[in-house]
Amino acid sequence: MKKFLLPVSATLFLILFLQTSGTGQSSGNIPESQPSLKKAKNLKSDTCCPQKDLIDFFFRGRNPFYPKKEKRFRFFAIPLIAYDPATSLQLGAGGSFSLQLGKAGETKLSAGVASVLYTLNQQFLIQYKGNIYFPHNKWFLQSDWRFYLFNLPTYSLGTNNQVSIPEVPGYKAVIIDPAFNGVYPMDYNWIRFHNVISRRLTPSINVGIGYHFDYHYNISDDNLLIINDTLYNTPHYAYSTLHGFNPGRYITSGLSANFVFDTRDDQVNAYRGIFINVNYRYNATWLGSSRNSSTLWTEFRTYIPLSRRCPRHLLAFWYYGSFLVSGKVPYLDLMSISYDQMNSSGRGYAQGRYRGEDFVYGEMEYRFPISPHTHILGGVIFTNVTTASSRDMNIPLFGYFQPAAGVGLRIMVGKSDRTNIAIDFGIGNMSSGLYVQTQEVF
Repeated sequence: MKKFLLPVSATLFLILFLQTSGTGQSSGNIPESQPSLKKAKNLKSDTCCPQKDLIDFFFRGRNPFYPKKEKRFRFFAIPLIAYDPATSLQLGAGGSFSLQLGKAGETKLSAGVASVLYTLNQQFLIQYKGNIYFPHNKWFLQSDWRFYLFNLPTYSLGTNNQVSIPEVPGYKAVIIDPAFNGVYPMDYNWIRFHNVISRRLTPSINVGIGYHFDYHYNISDDNLLIINDTLYNTPHYAYSTLHGFNPGRYITSGLSANFVFDTRDDQVNAYRGIFINVNYRYNATWLGSSRNSSTLWTEFRTYIPLSRRCPRHLLAFWYYGSFLVSGKVPYLDLMSISYDQMNSSGRGYAQGRYRGEDFVYGEMEYRFPISPHTHILGGVIFTNVTTASSRDMNIPLFGYFQPAAGVGLRIMVGKSDRTNIAIDFGIGNMSSGLYVQTQEVF
C-alpha cells in the first residue's frame, strides 16, 4: 500500500507565545542584518521592505504579543489533523520554540520542536528535538528524544526499488509472497534518548561527546509467517536472523565524539552561513547494545544569498550521510528517509521508505519572498535525492538513486526568530506527499 503523508493544520492562525522578560533579539526586522538608524538613509536603495509577520498583519501596529521588553523564550504551536492510509486519522499538537540563553550578539539563538500525536490505529508519539546554545556559546547541546507506540510499513534495504530479501538458512522453503507488493507492515515500540554536548573552541567550532540510546521492543512483523519448515520471509526478519538480533527486541547504546562548525546567522531560519556536523559513534555490548558496532554521521548545510536587498531570496543546500563503519546495527536503527533529527528529509516519500547500512541524502532549495511589501508569504522550490545500500544483497551505495521534487509555501509567524509555517508538496518515484511543520526544513 502506497503511503501518503497528508498533515493539514487545523488552524494556521492559533499562535501561542510564552515569554519571559529579559534581553533578546530585536523584535523588529531581521537579526544581525538590520541596518542602524544612522545608516538607514544611505542603505535605503539596497534594503527591501521591513519584514512583517501574521501578528503585524492582524493587529496593524498595535501588537499585544510584542512587549516593550524583549522576550527570551518564544513558542509557536498549532493543533494538527493528519490522514494516512497506513495509520488512519491522526490528532495531536506540535510546535517550535526559540530561546535566548545569553545576550543577543554574544549567544546564538537556540531552537527546537516538540509534538504529541495520537492516531486511530492506536499509535502514540511524543517527541522533543532541541539545539541549545548556552551563554556565550560555551556549550552546545543537541537532543533527540522520542517515545513511539508505532506501526510503519517497511521495505527492502537499498534504493533499487526491487524486492530484495536475502535467504535465511535452516528452512526447506523460503517464500517471498508477491501479494505483499514489497510492503511489509510492522508494529513496534521505540524509546530514543540521544544527547550530544559540545564545548566551544572558537566562535564557530565546538567539539564534544554524546550518549545515544535506542530501544525497540514488542516488535511484530505482520507479514512474517512460519509454517512447519516453510518461511514466508520479510526484510526485517531476514536481516535480524542473519546478523544475530532478536527479531522481537533489540538495543543500540553507544558513546560518540562530535564536531560542529557553525557560522549560520540564525538557527531557526538561516539566510547565510555554513553548518557542518561530524559524529563518530561506538555502540558497545557493555553499554547494553545487542551487538558491537560503530557508525559515522556527516552533515553539511550552506545558505547562499542571492540578493543584497532581500535576505529571504537565497539558495540552500543540505547533505547528510550515515555510514556503518564496523559491526552490525539493528534493522530499525539503520538510517532511513525522514529519520534525521527533525524528521524533515525526504519530502516526496513516506517516512522509512528507503533504508540502508550506508545512506546518503542531498537536497537543494530555492527560497524567495512572495508578498512584495510585508514578506509574510514566501515560497520554495526544492529537489532531493536519496541513495542507500544493502550489503547482504550486494546493492552498493550510489548504485541507485531515488529523486523527488516539489514546491512549498512559507507563512512568517514570528519575525524576531524567523519562525515560518512550512507547507510543502513533494513528488517522488511512484510517491507523493503533503507536509506541514513549523520552522524551516533545514
